[in-house]
Amino acid sequence: MIELSKRLNLIASFVEADSRVCDVGTDHGYLPAFLYLSGKCKSVTATDINQKPLESARQNLKRLGADGVYLVLCDGLSGVEQDSIDTVIIAGMGGEVISGIIARAEFLRDSAKSLILQPTTAAKQLRVFLAQNGFNIEREQAVKENGKIYSVMLVRFCGAPYKISETRALIGLLKPDCPDSTAYIEKQYNIAKKCAVQLKGVLHKQDEYNNYLKLSEDLKNILGG
Repeated sequence: MIELSKRLNLIASFVEADSRVCDVGTDHGYLPAFLYLSGKCKSVTATDINQKPLESARQNLKRLGADGVYLVLCDGLSGVEQDSIDTVIIAGMGGEVISGIIARAEFLRDSAKSLILQPTTAAKQLRVFLAQNGFNIEREQAVKENGKIYSVMLVRFCGAPYKISETRALIGLLKPDCPDSTAYIEKQYNIAKKCAVQLKGVLHKQDEYNNYLKLSEDLKNILGG
């Protein structure tokens, strides 16, 4: 059985049994290979916008005995049959790119579809986009890998936009209930605290100062401090 990295292993754990999965921007194809070989999914599709990584994935899948994974060359989900999948993984991309892929895939506005998202940057902007477009975060967990820390989210369309606080935009549903999630919250706390210190006494930026001060206090309380 293929051994995944800590990050990909967490993403795989979010996939429900008997799902029909599509991995968007598959790159090397290790995640779809793992899901296919595990027998966990009814079907596995992998897409990429570029031919070269898709060919690399094809070779890896064949070498691993997972050539039953269906490969599609397309931008996001544009070339995927909508009724052939019920779970979409979009991982290893910036939050703005992930938001764009979701925005262009109207069929994802369906509560029967699950989204598993893992932004490398702009996680705050992604959470705001999800709230503004009626996508609810149902589960979230952080993972630390190669000195960087990421969040993995399970998301589903709920039908109505909702307001999200500044604090929840920063940390989502994360709680200090495991070392990696604690580290994620601590990172956001340290950033907010540093910004508040830098803005203190700057007369024309008192609104920003008060915002960062409140944010740091809220995050400190969540951490139990």
